[in-house]
Amino acid sequence: MNKSINLKQRPVGTPTLSDFEFKELEDELTISDGELLLEAKYISVDPYLRGRMSDAKSYVPPFKVGEPISSGIVAEVLESNNGNFQKGDYVSGLLQWKEKQISTGEGLQKIDKSKAPLSAFLGIVGMTGLTAYLGLHEIGKPKKGETLVVSGAAGAVGSVVGQIGKILGLNVIGIAGTDEKIDMLKSEFGFDHGINYKTTKDMKAAIKEAAPNGVDVYFDNVGGPISDAVLFNINQFARIIICGAISVYNKTELPMAVALQPFLVKNSALMQGFIVSNYADKFPQAMKQLSTWLGEEKLTYKETIVEGFDNTPQAFLDMMDGKNKGKMIVKV
Repeated sequence: MNKSINLKQRPVGTPTLSDFEFKELEDELTISDGELLLEAKYISVDPYLRGRMSDAKSYVPPFKVGEPISSGIVAEVLESNNGNFQKGDYVSGLLQWKEKQISTGEGLQKIDKSKAPLSAFLGIVGMTGLTAYLGLHEIGKPKKGETLVVSGAAGAVGSVVGQIGKILGLNVIGIAGTDEKIDMLKSEFGFDHGINYKTTKDMKAAIKEAAPNGVDVYFDNVGGPISDAVLFNINQFARIIICGAISVYNKTELPMAVALQPFLVKNSALMQGFIVSNYADKFPQAMKQLSTWLGEEKLTYKETIVEGFDNTPQAFLDMMDGKNKGKMIVKV
């Protein structure tokens, strides 16, 4: 038997387990010429999946109700009729939430588990690392001595952004939601300062205290009031990188926010959103640099690994609730 996890219904507000459906599959898993039979080993759960659960225009089509959800997956090749892959190879790519599935090989990358643990290819040396590196490098254009603020700093992308900032000689401030996460940012990832937004009554003042010379680069993973507070502290020619807005993904009404334009005009500041595929032509160079830093132990990473295919929906809900440290991954 095979199993899939489908979108049962579109969530209204915060997703719940009732929005997911497990389905037993009885299809014949017989491969034709050019095809592969894959078995999932690790599944990535990410904030952007929430957007795909809604029937709204975005940079990728929404998931279809009644069909499997998909995300980044590391899988083992069980059988191959494709000359580019052999039985026993490990691959990563955008695949469906199924225990086993057939693929043509399109969009799959062979990965070498001797270079890093398999789960790392969904994180530090996968899309997570690429998102952090390319967003910071291409939009943030950081310069030694500048101040970088990272929201969602204890998450998969944020923790890597901060570390890269330190490698490049920046003063790095991380914003997260527990004292334990703040301690982790400083002790494990080398951040200079941390702010617990849940216990801080005046975020605008707290950012000013941590960044007395102002904020030059802001890597925004959350949006909402935290990002509003950062705006009051940006410097002239600041660069604001919009990677995500997890604070508003579950809102059913348009959130209230400060007007951006006066801050951007007054400071001649840049604000730019991005998705990592915008920079696909730069993936090889970025992957090489990330692997080099990892090998030199200049980068480290944290994973929250949940065991069991059936626990994938709950892992997603926990990640959306901030219960992960670093990358949230399901080990199938």
